[in-house]
Amino acid sequence: QAQLVESGGGLVQPGGSLRLSCEASGFSFRTYAMRWDRQAPGKEREWVAIITTFRGSTNDADSVKGRFTISRDNAKSTVYLQMNSLKPEDTAVYYCNAIVGGMHYWGKGTLVTVSA
Repeated sequence: QAQLVESGGGLVQPGGSLRLSCEASGFSFRTYAMRWDRQAPGKEREWVAIITTFRGSTNDADSVKGRFTISRDNAKSTVYLQMNSLKPEDTAVYYCNAIVGGMHYWGKGTLVTVSA
């Protein structure tokens, strides 16, 4: 069964940076696209970024474009989210996720708080 474990969240000041990691297990990581979503307090969950498999093509939401970068290391079965120029509105729980064998798997999330 697929498992996803996020890490790297924390408290950061506006304008700061964080790098989130998500370690995957239980499936052939290199053959699946990986996504990051987030859920801010009192708001619905929203998609943040996606990275495809072999070519590693990426796409991200307009709200984070130019500030966040998704990447993957297939040898480590890990997907990353580099977050720069963080804003208070980026405060949220960030979830790594993937659709494997028709099932949508989610990690438990990691909290990012952007505050002075």
